[in-house]
Amino acid sequence: MKYIVMLQNKVDMLKAKALGTLTKKEGQNTVEYVLMLVVVVGIALGVGAAVKSFMPEVYENVKQKILGGVNSAA
Repeated sequence: MKYIVMLQNKVDMLKAKALGTLTKKEGQNTVEYVLMLVVVVGIALGVGAAVKSFMPEVYENVKQKILGGVNSAA
């Protein structure tokens, strides 16, 4: 019985320590800023990869308009 009470007290202490750690309010550190940067860059790369299939057509249209404008001016 004594062992169970001692074990329960130890679990309660660990639980209180864990809750104290989770509720601690401190400013963001460098690791959190790097993680946010990685997420933003990842999203940008994902969007770029998704749009990649449409980009050659857009570039070709722009190229044709520029060449058409140069040819009509000459």
